Amino acid sequence: MTRARQDRVLGLLLRDGDWVTASALADALGVTPRSIRSYVTAANARVAPGVAVESGPQGYRAGSDAAAALRAGGDTGTPRDRLHTLVRALLDAPDGIDVFDTADALHVSPATVDADLARVRGLLGGTELTLERSASRARLRGTEGAQRRLLSRLAHDEMDAGSFDLAALRRTLGEGSVGAQAFGPFKTELVARLGELGWFVNEFGIADVVMHIAIAADRTSRDRPLDAVVGAARERPTQNQVAEIIAELSERHLGVRLGSADLQHLATLVLTRVVAPDGHEDAASGAAPSSLDPEVEAVVREVVTAAAEEFLVDIAHDDFVARLALHVQNLLHRAREQAWSRNPLTRSLKSTYPMIFEVAVFIASRLQQRLGIPLPDDEIAYIAMHVGGRLERSRRADQLLTATIVCPGYYDLHELLRSSVDRSLGQAIEVVGVETRVDPDWVSIDTDLILTTIDSPTTTDRIVRIQPFLTDADVERVQSAAGRIRRSRRLARLRAELERYFEPSAFVRGFDEAAGEEGVIRGLGALLQACGVIDAEYVERTIERERLSSTAFTDALAVPHALEMTASRTAIAIGIADPSIPWGDGRVQVVALVAFSETDREAFQTVFEQFVEVFSERDSVQRIVRRGTDFNAFLDELVAVIDG
Repeated sequence: MTRARQDRVLGLLLRDGDWVTASALADALGVTPRSIRSYVTAANARVAPGVAVESGPQGYRAGSDAAAALRAGGDTGTPRDRLHTLVRALLDAPDGIDVFDTADALHVSPATVDADLARVRGLLGGTELTLERSASRARLRGTEGAQRRLLSRLAHDEMDAGSFDLAALRRTLGEGSVGAQAFGPFKTELVARLGELGWFVNEFGIADVVMHIAIAADRTSRDRPLDAVVGAARERPTQNQVAEIIAELSERHLGVRLGSADLQHLATLVLTRVVAPDGHEDAASGAAPSSLDPEVEAVVREVVTAAAEEFLVDIAHDDFVARLALHVQNLLHRAREQAWSRNPLTRSLKSTYPMIFEVAVFIASRLQQRLGIPLPDDEIAYIAMHVGGRLERSRRADQLLTATIVCPGYYDLHELLRSSVDRSLGQAIEVVGVETRVDPDWVSIDTDLILTTIDSPTTTDRIVRIQPFLTDADVERVQSAAGRIRRSRRLARLRAELERYFEPSAFVRGFDEAAGEEGVIRGLGALLQACGVIDAEYVERTIERERLSSTAFTDALAVPHALEMTASRTAIAIGIADPSIPWGDGRVQVVALVAFSETDREAFQTVFEQFVEVFSERDSVQRIVRRGTDFNAFLDELVAVIDG
């Protein structure tokens, strides 16, 4: 546990890239600041004389060797490393392992190995494997495919934030695994060969494929090929073509000849991660759109239409449905193979674009109901990327701020300046007017921004002084001013919405950590039930939504809610946890149970995205948590943070 918490500290610091106080880190981990200091000392010891974590008056931040420290510690002395070593030993020994011999090899007691074996059983959920124990021997029973899925789980556990990491892969398979140094060139050539066939490769997905190829090569070299699949689906010509490429590269780069079952399995994984360049072909078959399963397309169209109506988002377009349907069709193949794709952007998508992620959760929920496929967070994140891409096309024009240029006439100087502004800032602002008088009517200029080459009689956030010949510094100042205006408008809308929706009687400070997520949801839900806002069914649907994907959108805030907006009126119940409580894969300090009504659909995006934005700033969270001792104090601090 200590090692895991050290890794958690390193991961938080690497992700933030800035100074973080010991108390903030302690809140995130649910420990004391003194414990954080000991974790930092231990992390630095891993890379001595390097620096994993820097210390200073502002707290801690990631040092130059932080990433190396996170990957260090491959010895078998830590619980996680010992657990992974034990699993590898079980996988490599068809006849099982002797507990006493294993304890000697790991330099621990037999009792410790027994405890580790109990933890191994916890890893076996969903793998179709069982751990048998007879006297001093322990053995894994299950198919080769199930054993490989367990190896895949270990590899993902070793990798930071789900990203592909060859060093972590070698730790999982063992430093002596086949081709341990060759998978970089293998991946490069595989992507190139697929590109020659006219396919665009999903880089995140293909990294997972390479991991599966590495596992297949290592297991085959140990005389553990994949079992032939009885009644396998008919092979397609394209699948055979990809299988031939994998076979050739495996022999040349890895020195391993893969069997036909392995090659067809790996070819299927490749084809479910390939997208045609124009998005109108099914790259898995190389055929036209007609190759898309009509049933899948119909289900996706129905689900997308429902999401567009539920959240008032502009996604019900034919091109979006076609792209998402191809993705879902590939998703069905991956589900049958139990080969889920990791997405290193999952955490950032959830915290930065919570509303987009919520739309993706809604779509995933309906797809799960209609098609019967479970969807983990990483797969939901891929759907969120589709949704975000569509909404970005729709919302870009709405985000432009209007601007007036004030530049006294001198030849064509104002025209040159306008051209420079359009070229450098055209994606952020739209110039709708140019004033060439030396004494313009400043009061009558009502655009979002005023870019002026002369001094103005007043100073406001929307007036930006620039040079007649636009400089890089001018561009940065205008961009900063535009960002401030957008943020102030967003937060102003949020303040108006929150003051309207907060329920003063639905405020709790302090939770029993043992209550768990469901207990907290039921407690806050009971307060809104007492106000007549929701019923017991709404609470149950909120719990169902939480099981789909954690609503901990930041390191400090969880926003549980039901997918359907069926409350009698929109209201928010607030719970403050000090110290933090476990939620999802992390810990939170603020829980906001939000009940939306049918009539407030338009408020969903404002409340969701901007509320999460406020609680993504660690200093703001600490201020609100420490000073929000009752509802009025909480609201005062929240408003103060919003007002800056």
